[in-house]
Amino acid sequence: MADRTSVVSAAIEAELRLLDPAVRSSPELLAELLHPEFREYGVSGREWDRDAIIARLTGEPRPAGRPVTTSRMKGVQLAPDTVHLTFDTDDRGSLAHRSSLWRLTPTGWRLYFHQGTPFA
Repeated sequence: MADRTSVVSAAIEAELRLLDPAVRSSPELLAELLHPEFREYGVSGREWDRDAIIARLTGEPRPAGRPVTTSRMKGVQLAPDTVHLTFDTDDRGSLAHRSSLWRLTPTGWRLYFHQGTPFA
């Protein structure tokens, strides 16, 4: 069952910041939101670490058009410092189910793990 506590709301806010084109184009802003031990299994099937995903997101110009949109976002607090979010994205017609683990650190909420799975 989804939980709408302030902790879950803070993780959702951080997740939405990660989808902001201004954040996605800034190595500094991405570094603030990604945990030092970050890992991702991308929609492509590739595994990414923190440095690789920052380089990937900031190294390519984003095509013009509508930004990534989300739907069905919900979350649950798993521990005092951990929130699990699930949601769907539409990135210019590329659809994916998403799962994110956020951890509270002394500097704020940071994305620890993310996985994307394509769907039609």
